[in-house]
This record gives sequence, structure tokens and C-alpha cells, in this order.
Amino acid sequence: MKSLKFTVCLFFALLAGQLYAQDASTEQKLEHLMKKVQDLEHEFDILKKLSDDILWFDRVGDMAHIDKVYITGPPPQVVKNPDATGARNPLKFYCYVFIPRQLDYSKKYPLIILPHGGVHADFTTYHTHIIREMIYQGYIVIAPEYRGSTGYGKSFYEKIDYGGLEIEDVHAARNYMVENYPFVDKNRIGLVGWSHGGLIALMDVFEHPSDYAVIFAGVPVSDLIARMGYQGPSYQELFSADYHIGQTAAENTAEYRRRSPAWNAEKLQTPLLIHTNTSDDDVNVLEVEHLIKSLKAANKKFEYEIFQEVEGGHSFDRIDTKTAKEIRVKIYRFIGTYLKPPRQIQTVDQINKAAYFFE
Repeated sequence: MKSLKFTVCLFFALLAGQLYAQDASTEQKLEHLMKKVQDLEHEFDILKKLSDDILWFDRVGDMAHIDKVYITGPPPQVVKNPDATGARNPLKFYCYVFIPRQLDYSKKYPLIILPHGGVHADFTTYHTHIIREMIYQGYIVIAPEYRGSTGYGKSFYEKIDYGGLEIEDVHAARNYMVENYPFVDKNRIGLVGWSHGGLIALMDVFEHPSDYAVIFAGVPVSDLIARMGYQGPSYQELFSADYHIGQTAAENTAEYRRRSPAWNAEKLQTPLLIHTNTSDDDVNVLEVEHLIKSLKAANKKFEYEIFQEVEGGHSFDRIDTKTAKEIRVKIYRFIGTYLKPPRQIQTVDQINKAAYFFE
């Protein structure tokens, strides 16, 4: 799929180059062609999403009932054409739902909300083993494809609101499960997120502390102001785009603070575990250290671990190494203390059995 996408984009680029060489009016033609290439990239993302969705049933279908539901979050704050019909309607988005096949529907079960990471990314079968491990323990899982996620076209992509209304999309997913699945225990709901998903989990629990029993934040994006300083111009442009925040961190520091967990740490009221890695090649450990120091300054009770140079960098506890599995056991022990699943993972052997088909 990637090679096909590259070939098509290369074709358009070569065609644009030929046009540019032909006459002086080609600048407009070049701009038009590049727009077409960008639109085509979104179409390829839709195809990738559809093919990956099929894989979920192959990789997890033996353990879980899998569904993809269509729900609503808040309307966009900025509406380009406010007089258009439906312009202020709630935003519609998809969520993946995983329900263990062995549930007794007369009982109540804990729920995990699992927002994906990435600036413009989506929930994929990258999470297969983590989902299998959660299902093995008896957790119900919902993974929201909040606004700005990739694979749903250009319009949805440009509705991104990093650290903003995406938080309420994830909370809407929580409410959807409580309202529609009577076997979900509203008092045993946890948030689990890595990277951008960690930021979302933190901000959600800051805003809605009574709705969650526990939170795990792995390598969480914690300070957008610091992040803009050490990331490159292309990353910064994702945030200052006219369809997103529309300003740089230098131009509107207060807005970037508003969207950063480290600057909202005083709101924490929920049991929290934070993991970070000194060799993280995406979310620099300095961001997470700022969050940790802010929580301590606010006299908040929480747990954390700063792992030293663990292999895997940003993904150190999500990959398939023995070390990653051992760290996930720690995570499951922590959240299990508060969510009390029917069968809690306590060993790597259990992880191997649940996720890797080891007997």
C-alpha cells in the first residue's frame, strides 16, 4: 500500500514538474496538483483503515466480540460556515468496542477507555497484544477515534483539536458505554493511554475526576510549550495550521498551557501511574519530568517510574520484548487494584498465554 501511494504521488509530482517547465502560468497548476495529491493521500488512509479493521477480527475475534460504533462529541468550537444546515451539530466519530466472549451478562464488569496516540493517527492492530491482555482479564474496552484521527477523510482530519475538544470525545465514549451496556460497572472505569493518548487520559481525568477510578499515562505528552521547542518546524505547523490552533506557542502561550497536563496538574484527584523512559525518541523525558514536578508541587498523591535507557524508546512498554511484558505486568497490577477485573494478570506467563497463544 505504501509503495502504491508513493508511486501515485511521484506520478503527480513528475507531471507537475513537466507543467512547470512548459509555461509561466504553471504555478497555479502546480498548486492545484499538489492539493490533489494531498486529497489522494487521505483516500489511501481510508483504504488502509478499512483493511486494518478486517485484521481485528482475525487477531482478536477468538476472545472478544468486536464492534465499531458511531457516536457524537461536542460541535466544533470554530465553524467555517455557521449558517450552513447542520453546521453546529455534534461531531460524529467512530469507536472500537471489545467485549470478552466469556462474560456473564447478569454481572457488572470494569471498562477501560483506550485513546490512541499520534498527532494525526488512529487506533490500529498495533494494539493487538494489549487488547488481548485486557480481554483476558475480563475488561471491556472502548477505543475512540476522536476528532482529527486518520482514516476518515480530509474533513475529519482537519477537525483536530489536540488537548481541546478531543478530550470531550473520549469522555463521550465513556458515557456511551455506561448508557448502552448495562453490564458495564460505572464505578470501575479506567483510562489507559500512551503518548498523545496519555495526554488525553490525563486531561480527561482532570476535567471529569468523579467518572474514573484509575488512570495510567505512559510516556505522556505533558508540556506542549516545551514540545514545540524541541520538535521541528513541520511538527509545529501541525498545531499552528489555520484549521487547528492557528497560532504558534510563542504567539499564544496561554492556549498551549491550557492544553498541557503539566500546567493543569493541580486538578488531579484520581489514582495515577506514570511511566517514562530516558531514551524516549518522541516524548522527551523532560516533558514528563515537568509533569511529575508539577504534581509534587501541588501535593498530589500518585505513582511514577522513570525507566533508564530501556530498549524500544518511545514504545518501550508496548512492544513484544520480555522487558516490555514485565512492565505491562506492573501496569495491570496497578490498574487492577482499583478496577478489580475477574482475572488479573500477575505474571509474564499469563501475558504470553493471553496475547501470544502460549499454553
